[in-house]
Order: sequence, then structure tokens, then C-alpha cells
Amino acid sequence: MRPSAAAGGGGGGRRKAAAAAAAASREWLVVPASGQARVEEAGKHAVMARTGLPARDLRVLDPLLSYPSTILGRERAIVVNLERVKAVITAAEVLLPNSKDPAFASFVCDLQARVLASSSDQAAEFTDMEGESSAVTSPFPALTSTTPNELEMTNKNSNVVGGMTHSNSMPTLTAAKDGNTKVLPFEFRALEVCLESACRSLEEETSTLEQEAYPALDELTSKISTLNLERVRQIKSRLVAISGRVQKVRDELEHLLDDEMDMAEMYLTEKLTRQEISETSSRVEVDDPSQLEVDRDEDYRSEADVSNGTFIGYKPHIEELEMLLEAYFVQIDGTLNKLSHLREYVDDTEDYINIMLDDKQNQLLQMGVMLSTATVVITAGVAVVGLFGMNIGISLYADPSNEEEKRASNMKFWETTLGTIAGCTVMYIVAMGWGKRSGLLQ
Repeated sequence: MRPSAAAGGGGGGRRKAAAAAAAASREWLVVPASGQARVEEAGKHAVMARTGLPARDLRVLDPLLSYPSTILGRERAIVVNLERVKAVITAAEVLLPNSKDPAFASFVCDLQARVLASSSDQAAEFTDMEGESSAVTSPFPALTSTTPNELEMTNKNSNVVGGMTHSNSMPTLTAAKDGNTKVLPFEFRALEVCLESACRSLEEETSTLEQEAYPALDELTSKISTLNLERVRQIKSRLVAISGRVQKVRDELEHLLDDEMDMAEMYLTEKLTRQEISETSSRVEVDDPSQLEVDRDEDYRSEADVSNGTFIGYKPHIEELEMLLEAYFVQIDGTLNKLSHLREYVDDTEDYINIMLDDKQNQLLQMGVMLSTATVVITAGVAVVGLFGMNIGISLYADPSNEEEKRASNMKFWETTLGTIAGCTVMYIVAMGWGKRSGLLQ
């Protein structure tokens, strides 16, 4: 019984390990420089080995965790987390966590179209410069049909981890100059698509909110009701949420524009170029052993500077990335200004509603003062009536014995009644005049 139980326990452990491994792996949509997207399944460690990213950077892409808008430049990759756009950009490909969201499908189509258009432009430029067509090769040679010798040579320059291949050589699509025209590197073209998608999404949400907010606010100013107040409350909640998201994207772009070293870190193609030059120079044979040692030390320092991203003694031309970021910074700043104007309109509407409510409250208070004054005056008349209603003997209550006494008695009654009413009216008018003179009433 014990061996079988142990065997069963071992089988359960293997099943748990397999389940853990399956849970760790996830689907990634890979868009290479050729533009032909494909779906691959890989675990966290495979992606880390492929992109050179630490585990904390991959957590930014986890859809179950909430992270603010972030653009991180690392040694071999750029991590983008902008709204619904989550991507890892390398010098040769873009890795996207696979999703069934329609917005994700639209983003992938835009990315493929931009990459393919850039590939066509690059091929046309190479044809004009070299006189022959430049075919776009796949940045994943280990995944294409090659001969065994070619595959062996390819694997020497590549890192294959868990069925995913990362080539250390430069991609086919690199920055090229033709007079004053310069083609952006692959990583910047992919980054531009990410920025454009995030900014466009926020712009569309802002436009939709504006179309709903302004009519609702105008209707509220014309008619204050519970339904209109509830609509404005929901609009204000959406406004606060969208403003926070736009502000986070703007702050991230502003942070990148203020830090030149962060922008220099994103030049992945240029860093690969310098690394290849450094590796090539290190293989040059010299006759003088002492000179060889000096060259090795210089190459080592150069490689260390590139790998650490410090760029000591070398400052890349960051104008391209700076202009790219500034363009979308202006766009997202315009979106934030629209939201600010809408917020001001909401605040002005709230102030106007408060003023209207205060005016209504003042009118009610004035009515209350007038009614209270009328009550006091009427109470004075009631007091007079109460005095005459007492069971006391006075000449006014004496029964008249003749017609003259009857007429005189009736005259006294009407004089008393009309006098009481006139006295109450005069008291009320005097009270109202004193209230207006003292500012209590308008």
C-alpha cells in the first residue's frame, strides 16, 4: 500500500507541477519587423530571457494588477503600459499579451499596417540606393525553414528559450538616411502606434463625454429635477475618472521628455549597433600583445557603458524620439485641456444651481416672515374679539329699548369691528415697511 501511495503522491506532484507550468505560461501575440503576426505560448522566464526584462517589469503587463501608465526603457526592450495598450517592444519585434478585446484587435491591425508600410518604404529606399530589391527577412531565423547547417550557425548567435527565439543580431529594418530623410527604427515605429492608440482612445472617450455632458448641464440649468441631478452626478464621476487617466499619461510623457537618459535608453537599434561594433573590434588580431590588452580594456569599457545604458562619452541624437513624444504630449495635453474646460463648465453650472437654490430659499424665508407677521397681526385682532366675547356687563351689551338705541348700538358694533380691522392692517403695513427698511425683506 505504501509504494502505491507514494507512486500516487508522485503522480499528484507531477500533475501539480505541470498545472503550475501551464498556469505560468500564457499566449503572446508576436508582431515582428516583417509585420506577420503570430501567436506563441511562453512562460514568464522565457519572456524574461527573450527580452532581458526583470520580473517586476513583466508585472506591469499583468491585466489582473492595476499599474499607472508607464513607459520603461530597458537594455534590450521597452515596456509600454498605456491604458489598454500593453506591449514589450524590442529592436526586432513586439510582444503583446493576447486578448479577445475588439480594441486589441484594432490596435494589432494598426500596428501591422504601420510596420508593413514602413517595410515597403524601407525596401523602396534600399532599391533606389543599391539598385536592387531588398527583401524583408524574418527576424526569427530559428522559426523559418533553414538547412541544418544554417540552423546550427543561427543558434550560435541566438538564445532559444522555451521555443521562443531572440536574435542578437540587428534586425533587417534599421534606421536609414536618404538625404535629409531618416526612417525611424522599428522600436520607435511600434512605440508611436502604442502612443497613438492610447491617445486616440482617450480622445474618443473625451469627445463622447462632451457630447453627453453639455446638453445635460444646460437642461439642468433650465429645470432642476432629481433625474437631471443624477445624470450630472454620473457625468461628473466619469469626468473625474477620465481626467485621472489622461493626467497619468501626460505625466509619464512629461517625465520622459525631462529625462534625456531615459530617452537615450530607448534607442535599442543603436545600442545593438554599438554592441556589434564593439564585438567586431574585440576580434581584431594585433601583433603587439600590450596593444591587445589596451584594446580589450577599451572594448570592455565600451560594452559596459552600452549594457548599463550610461552612454559615457557618447550622447545619441534623441531629437527623433523627443519630437515623437512631444507630438503626442501636445495631443494628450489638448485632451486634458478639453476635460479642464468641461470641469470648469460643470463647476460653473454647480455654482449657478447653488445660486438659484439660495434665491429660492431666500424667497421662502421672506414668505415665512410675511406669514409670521400676518399671524401676529391677526392674533392682535383675535385678542380684541376675545375681549368683547367675555361675559361682562357693559353698556354696549344692553338691550336697546327703542329704535334710537338700536341704531346707536349697531353703529358702535360696526365702529368697533372696522376699527379693529383697520388697526390690524395698519400694524401689518408698518411691520412690512420696517422689515424692508432694515433689509430683512426685499
